[in-house]
Amino acid sequence: MTRAATCIYHFLVLSWYIFLNSYISLLGGVQQKSEIFRNGGRWKYLTLLNLFLQAIFFGVACLDDVLKRIKGKEDVKFITAFRDLLFTTLAFPVSTFVFLSFWTLFLYDRELLYPKALDGIFPAWLNHAMHTSILLPSLVELTLRPHHYSSRKKGMAVLAAGGLAYISRVLWIYSETGTWVYPVFAKLSPLGLTAFFSLSYLLSVGIYLLGENLNHLKWGDPVQPLKKRK
Repeated sequence: MTRAATCIYHFLVLSWYIFLNSYISLLGGVQQKSEIFRNGGRWKYLTLLNLFLQAIFFGVACLDDVLKRIKGKEDVKFITAFRDLLFTTLAFPVSTFVFLSFWTLFLYDRELLYPKALDGIFPAWLNHAMHTSILLPSLVELTLRPHHYSSRKKGMAVLAAGGLAYISRVLWIYSETGTWVYPVFAKLSPLGLTAFFSLSYLLSVGIYLLGENLNHLKWGDPVQPLKKRK
């Protein structure tokens, strides 16, 4: 794909995520639908945080595209490095994690995560926009151009920090309101919650390593060979 086509693609995906975030924010203004955003607001849901994260990433990707056309590659190294760090440690792992975890629990017992009552609030197309189509742009991004992966130690640290931040918010909301963000948490003991969060992090690590290896298989990594990483 040419640079111009890549720039257009990033702009279209950014516009899509801006639309989704704006549309969902309007739901909070409708009294009947605003109940789902009580006790923590819309940002208590990882799904909605992911939509915001994807908008940020594709915004940075667009900025990187534009600045490279205006100033040249060497002048925007910081933006490119930030773009790659954001994609490799958060944007790709989180979007893939949301896709896998949502549909696994949904198919097992949707009441644990996405009760049937929500069908009257979120139309089917929006459910798939939030939980299904989020995977495709991340996979396409892997094939568009190479992304520099930092050392695994740094990548895992950023991923862990993001996970701990979200878990801390979930626990804080429960301590303040007495309600869990997702129904599945109410069915778990403290030990079960610890196991659930630990397994979720391990899944995220697996996704991070998958992205790293897919990037290496597609583009190679002459700067830092995969076998030499720690």
